[in-house]
Amino acid sequence: MLPTASRGRSSSSTSRANPMYLQYLRRIVKWQQMDIEYTFWQMLQLCTSPKVVYQHTKYHKQTKNQWARDDPAFVVICSLLLAVATLAYCAAYDHSASHATFVVISVLLSHLLITGAILATCCWLLTNAYLREETPGSHVVEQRVEWLYAFDVHCNSFFPMFVLLYVIHYFISPLLVAHGFIPLLLSNLLFMIGASYYHYVNFLGYDVLPFLEKTTFFLYPIGVVFVLTPIFILIGFNPSRYFMNMYFSRNL
Repeated sequence: MLPTASRGRSSSSTSRANPMYLQYLRRIVKWQQMDIEYTFWQMLQLCTSPKVVYQHTKYHKQTKNQWARDDPAFVVICSLLLAVATLAYCAAYDHSASHATFVVISVLLSHLLITGAILATCCWLLTNAYLREETPGSHVVEQRVEWLYAFDVHCNSFFPMFVLLYVIHYFISPLLVAHGFIPLLLSNLLFMIGASYYHYVNFLGYDVLPFLEKTTFFLYPIGVVFVLTPIFILIGFNPSRYFMNMYFSRNL
């Protein structure tokens, strides 16, 4: 009888997930249903005290019985801020309105949404397949990482990196794209900090889930970043110049 009950719980969980996604998508176009103030508070905390955000995630689980946000405000506002930042780069480094439109759309899709969906899917599969705690003989209801929660974690991790590598980077970009050792060093250090902070917040997002173990796995990419950074400096690779040349026809 136990396997039958388990399948019933699993199918019930799946049936509850579909309305959750539909409600989430419907709320994207309904500003009046979004908690804008709370979203900006979360963004501030992610840059200063990211653990506080995930403490509130625990409260959300207790009140809404799901780990993922049911409010798309964070994704919407993050997308708008990214579009504005990209437009600022276009105004400074581009002279074609049509190309600027292409850059804004491609950055939104490739940097946040498509890349986020791919990374969220990888983390979702990895955590559910290998990092869940085994509880043999237990009658506790099986818990799994929600895909939407994995995407939330990516968005949370992306925002502080956005502040570093899009906003702060914009104001010092004339220095970072210049020739010489100092711009090369500063550019690599800024990207190292941004990438490391992304993976740290990503780790916090999964570490807060009580049914996962060995979540320190998500900290391993930080070691890779620390190894690659001095190599990039030694070979003269400037990430700022690389990405600016990728999107803008102007040769920096």
